[in-house]
Amino acid sequence: MYSENSTHDVIRCDLCERPFPSMHCDTCQINLCKGCVVDHFSDESKDHKVVSLNKRGSSFKFPKCQTHSPKICELHCRHCHIPICVSCISSGDHDNHQKVDILKIVKIKKELIEKDMKYLEKTVYPKYKEAILKLQVQKAHVRKHSEKLTIALDKQREALHTEINNIIQEMNSEIEDVDAQQVADIDQQEDAINHTINEITQAMLDLQKLLDSDDICIVSEYTSKTEEFKNLPDQFQVTLPTFTPMEINKEQIRQQIGSLSRTIMITSRNVFSPPARPLIDVPRILTDIQTRYGELRSVSCLSDNELWTCGDYDKTMRLYNLQGELLKSVETKSGHVPRDIAVTRKGDLVYTDYDDSSINLVSGTQIHTLIKLRGWFVRKWRPHDVCSTSSGNLLVIMTSDDGKLTKVVRYSGSTEKQTIQWEDKGKPLYESGGYLSENRNLDICVADNRAHAVVVVSTVGKLRF
Repeated sequence: MYSENSTHDVIRCDLCERPFPSMHCDTCQINLCKGCVVDHFSDESKDHKVVSLNKRGSSFKFPKCQTHSPKICELHCRHCHIPICVSCISSGDHDNHQKVDILKIVKIKKELIEKDMKYLEKTVYPKYKEAILKLQVQKAHVRKHSEKLTIALDKQREALHTEINNIIQEMNSEIEDVDAQQVADIDQQEDAINHTINEITQAMLDLQKLLDSDDICIVSEYTSKTEEFKNLPDQFQVTLPTFTPMEINKEQIRQQIGSLSRTIMITSRNVFSPPARPLIDVPRILTDIQTRYGELRSVSCLSDNELWTCGDYDKTMRLYNLQGELLKSVETKSGHVPRDIAVTRKGDLVYTDYDDSSINLVSGTQIHTLIKLRGWFVRKWRPHDVCSTSSGNLLVIMTSDDGKLTKVVRYSGSTEKQTIQWEDKGKPLYESGGYLSENRNLDICVADNRAHAVVVVSTVGKLRF
């Protein structure tokens, strides 16, 4: 019998809060008065199992106590993470332990299973299917583009006659090799994604079985494993080769035919990324660091608390913390002033040496020449700014000695992977070198000083604006 001070403990209908409900839904784990049973059954998204209150849980298979068999466990010890019976409580083994109704544990687990099921079905699975469609479209585009290249080469061969037949054959073979390699790489990516889709499909089937199961032991042991599917398929992009016809010149016929641009395979990790943080309305100065440079030229963050710097007329690069303390200083290998600096994903410092035509890597106390730019004929290239990309590559903008040509080159380590220099119509993209960076869309942004413009191209080198 309840006293006036314990009226708050009266069992109530979970829908209308009337006291002393006579029914219970084992599926939803809620108490119901007779008047609310019909309304509860109107929710057809679940298979409701409504029983009288004194028979609640009768549709479940309760586990037998391992210590006091064959008694049934109706409670769960949160401290020991095991089901317990009344005798377990009487024994005193679980004194001061938090104990809950085992049906509440089942309800929590069922909710987690249902959440994971919806997550895989509504979010992850469609993304993987979308990735497969993109790969199939890309494969068709690769082959179509390769066919166009072959036609262009054949037309050029007709103009150059027999002197260039052998060269044309070599370039046709190069196209076929590129096509085969690209299709093979895409097929491999497609197979990998299909394999993951099969794993997701099987996982959803297993989750559905758990949702339909009344076995408390099996359901209680469930732990979510959707973490392994959160990383979406890698975005797979290739740089398609282009053919650039030139005027016929028998003395330099190989160069006159044209060239196929390098093929680049770019794989970027694709995960569910949080939305971009909004910009603050009024900038705040958090710290003021006094450097030793007359003119500060470039800053690159090593971490949230440390940053590398370089300046004009100074061959020394310096590492400061936010308190303005000098942590480290490094002189360039050649003794020349560094043109620009960047920090790699591994935390190493990279700098460009304009006078030495080199890109150098500072690792610990050692400086290694990563890239030495070579000229062809009388033209030599000079590096300007550099940046490290999200994929771990380096982007370097460079100009020719005579200042007439500018290009952006992508390097993986010391290997040249991509050159970005011309529009589709053969016009130069850049008039001069300047600051460059990769944005959130993986576009390459260049501040062209001479053109007084910011030039943005896609990852594959197509002009955006």
